[in-house]
Amino acid sequence: MKHPLDKFEYCPVCGAASFVSHNEKAKKCAICGFVYYFNPSAAVACFIRNRKGELLLVRRAKEPARGTLDLPGGFVDLHENAETAARREVKEETGLAIIDCRYLFSLPNIYPYCGFDVHTVDLFFECCVDSFDLACAGDDAAEIVILTPDKLKPEDFGLHSIKKGVKSYIASF
Repeated sequence: MKHPLDKFEYCPVCGAASFVSHNEKAKKCAICGFVYYFNPSAAVACFIRNRKGELLLVRRAKEPARGTLDLPGGFVDLHENAETAARREVKEETGLAIIDCRYLFSLPNIYPYCGFDVHTVDLFFECCVDSFDLACAGDDAAEIVILTPDKLKPEDFGLHSIKKGVKSYIASF
């Protein structure tokens, strides 16, 4: 398995081309001694329910897994907590404002982005809205899909951690 920092050749502190493997998750500069630990990025994924108990999903507009089902979500921004990220991502992808946001569980993931593997910790939430009437696909979403929980099929989801998250969510019923 390649080092998660294999694409990083130069020290981010001094710029030296002597940024070498330190251990399985870190590189160290042989010139200035700086050690960079590659820790996972935080991401959110949201099961969105309305008052009828239906679930709102999105169809992915972009790679990876373009055209497959997904949960609204994305990366947590700098200076943002996970709940704020969930509210922002749901708004960006569906146009909806959530009224309740409850943490469920987390899963490790590797998200392929432009030829680079981004290691993430995906934080799953169950979010509630009054209605899906005003939902519209935006940002990374190509389409809004509304299903009842009994119609969820993990194999319809293209991203590995989302499939696992859907399986866990289904098992909780």
